[in-house]
Amino acid sequence: MRKGAKAAIAGSVFAVMVGGAGYGAFNIVNALNGDGGGAPGSSGPAPVKTGPPSAAEVKKTSAAFFAAWEQGQAASAAALTNNAGKAEPLLTSYGQAARITGVRITPGTPTGAGVPFTVKATVSYEGKSKPLAYSSRLTVVRGVTTGKALVDWQPSVVHPELKSMDDTLVTGESAAPPIDAVDRDGKVLTKERYPSLGPILNELRAKYGDKAGGKAGVELAIHHAAPESADTPLLTLAEGRAGRVPTTLRASAQAAAEKAVMKYAESSVVAVQPSSGEVLAIANNRNDGWNAAFLGQVAPGSTMKIVSAATLIDNGITTATGPAPCPADATWQSQTFHNIKNMAPNEKATLSESFARSCNTAFVKYADEVKVDSLTDEARDRFGIGLDWQTGIPSFDGSVPASGGPDTAAALIGQGQIQMNPLNMASVTATAITGAFRQPVIVPQSLDGRELAQARGLPASTAEQLRAMMNRTATSGTAAEVMSGLSGRIGAKTGSAEVDGNARSDSWFTGYRGDVAAAAMVQDGGHGVDAAGPIVAAVLRSGA
Repeated sequence: MRKGAKAAIAGSVFAVMVGGAGYGAFNIVNALNGDGGGAPGSSGPAPVKTGPPSAAEVKKTSAAFFAAWEQGQAASAAALTNNAGKAEPLLTSYGQAARITGVRITPGTPTGAGVPFTVKATVSYEGKSKPLAYSSRLTVVRGVTTGKALVDWQPSVVHPELKSMDDTLVTGESAAPPIDAVDRDGKVLTKERYPSLGPILNELRAKYGDKAGGKAGVELAIHHAAPESADTPLLTLAEGRAGRVPTTLRASAQAAAEKAVMKYAESSVVAVQPSSGEVLAIANNRNDGWNAAFLGQVAPGSTMKIVSAATLIDNGITTATGPAPCPADATWQSQTFHNIKNMAPNEKATLSESFARSCNTAFVKYADEVKVDSLTDEARDRFGIGLDWQTGIPSFDGSVPASGGPDTAAALIGQGQIQMNPLNMASVTATAITGAFRQPVIVPQSLDGRELAQARGLPASTAEQLRAMMNRTATSGTAAEVMSGLSGRIGAKTGSAEVDGNARSDSWFTGYRGDVAAAAMVQDGGHGVDAAGPIVAAVLRSGA
């Protein structure tokens, strides 16, 4: 809960001044009631309309919505949407908890059912005021049951930074003092210079702002419904005093990561230093602004074969130079698994060769010899996956559940119930090449003395074999083209993960160069080398 301000959302009217953008005289009641039924003398109600709203309906509905919004009539504005129950609390908070007045809305030229618009208003709190200006957009749709033209309710209609249906706006003393987050060399990291760091900086501020010696200011912010999410500041009315929070990030690596993800939509990347576990860079390019690099929970595809190969080696099933036949297909408990298109089978392949070619069937064929919990134990005890990581900000720490049936085979190739994110896979790579699990951190442990997760790591011989297999993948296997030109000690693993309902697979790639390990994921990105691979290679090529 924010200091000095309560996000009250009760009530149906928010106090704003009547706007002067030409909407004040619009008959809101008429717009709510439609045309009043059938024509005079008709025997029954007019039939429910179907199909997309007409241009006239789009103009009429958006005008009525803007007028109600300007006049502070939250209930009336909400009734013009297709989700009044969610719209009314947010529209109410706009004038009450957020203390936004003098609203002026200027619509742009409609494009189909979409209407762009600009908002100008004033935010005031205890004698402090500042102008507020931003642009947004709404879409008019046909009501499913009523047939009326209605605003398709999305929180972003009210402000483009609002994402969740239950988020609210609030103005008051900030929930935490501002911070100056600095990289490992003392360079200040700002969201203006590094846009991906916006959500991360908010989380650092929420957790460490009170301890960093700063003083709270006054601001308009988004208060997120999720208790673990930090407020998102939108406008500062009174500056506080920033405290200093050190991070493990490296500005040059962060810049490279930011540039790399911008080339691919819905992409995320993390780079870590294997010798320390310190996070060097974290970047996301997503429409939803979510930190999927740390919080994502999706199947990692064949990048999981790093853990699977370690499981086979540590359980004495085979070795890097031992057998791992690669047939054209493999069946496990009535489920048939295939390799990528045009992969030639090789019944005499070694584990190293099948790993470098990313042969699915080679791993599936060993499902008979792997116990239900073998992969789970390897992931947790050796790689630290699924433990409670204390990185300094919220993170999802991977999940490799013990699963029987077809999922046993699917898990070996990173499908089924396996869930990971780029942070997890960058850490897996770091553990594979050093043999030691060092829990990733984005702020030094010394900052707050938090307890880090512990895992025993890998036997030296297993780590040596994993390095050799990843190097082979990077120099002559599926990752060779992406990793070409990178010198020194290098290695990689490609991956793609099929997701129900998606036309293309998610693109995964993890690799290392020297003392830098990085992993990336691009939703709907295709094969690992198509999208995630170039992102990782760019980060490694930068020297991180």
